Amino acid sequence: MTLIRNATIWITGASSGIGEALASEAAATGAKKLILSARRQSELERVRATCANADAHAIETLDLADVDNLEAKAREVWQRHGPIDIVIHSGGISQRSLCENTQLDVYRRLMDVNFFGTVAITQALLPLMLAQKKGHIVAISSLVGKFGTPLRSGYAASKHALHGYTDALRAEVADRNVHVMIVCPGWVRTNISVTALSGDGSAHAKMDPGIDKGLCPRDVAAKILDGIEGNKAEMMIAGKEAAAVYLKRFAPGLFNTIIRRAKLT
Repeated sequence: MTLIRNATIWITGASSGIGEALASEAAATGAKKLILSARRQSELERVRATCANADAHAIETLDLADVDNLEAKAREVWQRHGPIDIVIHSGGISQRSLCENTQLDVYRRLMDVNFFGTVAITQALLPLMLAQKKGHIVAISSLVGKFGTPLRSGYAASKHALHGYTDALRAEVADRNVHVMIVCPGWVRTNISVTALSGDGSAHAKMDPGIDKGLCPRDVAAKILDGIEGNKAEMMIAGKEAAAVYLKRFAPGLFNTIIRRAKLT
């Protein structure tokens, strides 16, 4: 069992959304030290100030798209703040554009931020966790990691890749006391659609109606922390939209018909 209390936890994407909620909930649960990462120093300072025992927590700015430098950065974070018990990969970016209108650079950015950034940090931390004979690696995916929808081709691809990687990693370290969990949230009330990439790389700058009515980030964060303590391999945290996962699995023809006609924004 992995305990949040007294743990050192590194959270990427900690400046907003689920990452911010995870920081707040983990601090309230008694985490010894949080390492909060994202691109914006000022937002990380704001999040840290709202956390219990704020002075105990650290800030490490990073850009998940800077893949070539992330392994070195992760090793530096470990040296300054480790040993790290849990890393939660919460940073990410979404997409709102048709395939025909999406530039290749947009696909590259989606893959870098959502997949290669997570992999680079994990690859740096994994040998250190194996050496200390304990660790917990958590990747925040999406229901769209289970199926693709219109307007999210690159986002879905990056999350599908994340599932393949974590499934393989989990199997490899299963007997070495390093736990791997992937989380598939549905609609959660965050700014993910506002910051999503349009086909030319600009911000979508619109709130999706489903997301606006989605789950509370703090409720989702609490469930994720429970899943970590329960050593779960995979979690799906969603409302009625979770039905699409089962429809895709058990009635793929019907799923294809419905998703083709879905009015997504």
